[in-house]
Parts: sequence; structure tokens; C-alpha cells
Amino acid sequence: MNRQAQGVVMLLLGGAILKASLTDMYLRYVKAGLQPFLIGAGVLLVVAAVMTLWYDIRHGTTVDTECADHDESGGDGDHAHTDGGPGGGHGDHGHDVGGHGRGGHREPRIGWLLIAPVLGLLLVAPPALGSYAAGQAGSALSSQQVSDFPALPDGDPAEISVLDYATRAIFDNGLSIGERQVRVTGFLSDNPAGGQLLTRMILSCCAADARPIKVGMNGSVPAGLPADSWVEITGTYSDQRGTDAVNGESIPFIEVLEWRPIQPPAEQYE
Repeated sequence: MNRQAQGVVMLLLGGAILKASLTDMYLRYVKAGLQPFLIGAGVLLVVAAVMTLWYDIRHGTTVDTECADHDESGGDGDHAHTDGGPGGGHGDHGHDVGGHGRGGHREPRIGWLLIAPVLGLLLVAPPALGSYAAGQAGSALSSQQVSDFPALPDGDPAEISVLDYATRAIFDNGLSIGERQVRVTGFLSDNPAGGQLLTRMILSCCAADARPIKVGMNGSVPAGLPADSWVEITGTYSDQRGTDAVNGESIPFIEVLEWRPIQPPAEQYE
């Protein structure tokens, strides 16, 4: 990989990051609050790539010509030290560092692996983590540190997150919910104990640390929908508990009053 190839790869990588961060695509990988940092990183890569290409195009040929003229003059070039000795090694080293053309310095080929994330962002664009990832990880409720619960939002039903409902149901025994109706949104994942779970993935930074929040369902539960289908649930607190088959954590339940299928939201993580 020569300097021009480095510039092109950096330009592609920076462009791919900008494309993802200026659309909803970045929400499949990181939290919404990291968007400004992604945009900054993409801009820096693009600027570095343009500067690299500009420098190489403007100065690369001049450096090669100077080295060639220097060698032909018989000064300190390679032919002046063909007999070996310390001088010969020094001459070769200087020519190798200065040149960018034939015999110029080349970076390790492993640099080409930077094209992999570029192709992933531009061509593949994998979806956000879903039911399969949720089935491989235990419920993350044990990691939530909750002390006091504020009142539910205004409105009937109150729109809250799956995480909010689960923490109120487990750690507050539903006292902060009371008889209120709540509305939660998530995707369906298979329950090893039978039936399906309402699930939402939460993350601290990016998709690499995502963990599921799982809620069991009673009453008028969704029917006829495969795993990974997104639904909007309206229901009330249920004191039933389940046990996560992966890590043994408690799984709260919700009494479903009604439900409807929806399209996946732009921001699928909580």
C-alpha cells in the first residue's frame, strides 16, 4: 500500500462514517448522543485523506526526480557505495525513505483491511440487534441502579420505555405504576419457557455492549407474529414473575390489554 492508496482508503472510510452518521444508520451501532463525535471523526479522516493525496500528487514526483538526478551525478547515491560498507547501507536507506515511486517505501498490506468496515457500511448495513442476540444474553435488570421512581408521564396510557416498566415492576413492585395503563414498544423474542417476550436492547455505548430487557406478557398477547416483529403494547402492571433461562434474573410481566404491529423505529436501542 503506497501513500496514494492510503489516502484513498482513508477517504472511503471517512466518507462511509459520514454517510452513516448523517442518516439514521449510525443508530444501529451507537447511542444517539455519539453522533457529533462520529461526524467529527469522519470529517477528520476525509481532511487527512485529501491532504495526503494532495501532498503525494504535488511532491511525490519531485522527490523521485531529485533522487534519480542525485544518483546519476555519482554523489552519494547507491552506485557510489556498491562495494558494501557502512556508506552503502546509508545510501540505500536514504533513497528508500525519500522515494514514492519505484523502490519507494510501502506500508504493510494489512492496511487494506480498513476496506472491510467501508464495505460493511456501504454495502451490507446489518440491522440492529434483535431476537437472536436477546436470546443469547441474560436480562440486564440486575445492572440497573434505581432508588426513587418519579411519577409516570401524563396521559392515558402513559408512554414509557420497556426498561422503565421493567425496573418499576421488579424494584418497586409496581407501586409507582398503580392502576395506570402504560404503553411500551419493543420487538418479540422467543421465550424458552414458551410463548414470546417483549424485548428491547439497551446499550451503554455501542452495539458491542448491548443487553436485552425482557418482559413477559399475559392477557391479550400478540399472536401470529414471528420473532423480531415490532409491536406497541398497551397494558397494566402484573405481579407475575418469570426467570431468565440464560442468567437466572427475574423477568417481569405486563397484562396486555391491546396491541398492534408497528414498523421498527429509527432508534431501536434504549
